[in-house]
Amino acid sequence: MAFSFRQLHIFCAVARTGSTTTAAESISLSQSATSAALNELEAQLGSRLFERVGKRLHLNETGRALLPQALRLLDDVQQLQQQFGNAASMPANLAVAASSTIGNYVLPRLLASFQKTHPNIQVTINIANTGTVIDQVQGFDADVGLIEGPCRSPHLLVEPWLEDDLILVAAPFHPFANQGRVSLEALRQARWLLREDGSGTRDEVNHLLLPQLHYLPDTLVMGGSEAIKHSVAAGLGISCLSRWVVEEQLSCGSLIALSSDLPPLRRHFYLLRHGEKFVSPALERFWTCCESFSSVNEAAS
Repeated sequence: MAFSFRQLHIFCAVARTGSTTTAAESISLSQSATSAALNELEAQLGSRLFERVGKRLHLNETGRALLPQALRLLDDVQQLQQQFGNAASMPANLAVAASSTIGNYVLPRLLASFQKTHPNIQVTINIANTGTVIDQVQGFDADVGLIEGPCRSPHLLVEPWLEDDLILVAAPFHPFANQGRVSLEALRQARWLLREDGSGTRDEVNHLLLPQLHYLPDTLVMGGSEAIKHSVAAGLGISCLSRWVVEEQLSCGSLIALSSDLPPLRRHFYLLRHGEKFVSPALERFWTCCESFSSVNEAAS
């Protein structure tokens, strides 16, 4: 059996895209050449790697077993190219998955710092909820993940990152605005605007608030923090959001932070990568930049 780096590269592209046509476009090959290389690989292995469902190609059991090993080999080749070439100036690619609050409010500042010192590392960003980010890192679709809640997957390496304050917010004309400390009973009766299940913020709100309030009978679920904070500013209810999300509105006065009988609400953001993922120089530099960003923010606070 003698299959090539090119065949593995094509196999991984097809696994990522679910289509020989889309894979061919992503690696600048013709569709016919991509299909031929995949067929050759399957013939050499003596097994099919995909099942066709409609117009999509889905990995079968053999393909799922091969994928992580193929990805590690491709990482090894990239490492060799960087180690024995001019690693400082050689282009590299890095796939980063971030949950919504981090992706929209923290990551832009982090990337601005990272790109100044590593302009040759091309970073691709995918923003999703925490559960999806974990799945992407676990499936080798992302090199590194940044999430808003804990992760207990045995396959992933998880490191606490930034500490984040969750703040109760309301419009300045909301009835709670002039109450001083809002009682727990008043909070139970309020209309809450909350993120969807599966988001890191919603999981943490449930974890931190429900032991104190026991239930939230009047809730309106929205799929993003932007929609929630603007709805709160319009007077539709109150919410519990990350300080990163509302710092601009708090500064300009369109939202106010409520004082209540709740204990301080704090959580951690986390860095994660797959335990079997090869740590390329690009990944190592990005991880170090994240840790340095953490130190800078802790010093600033």
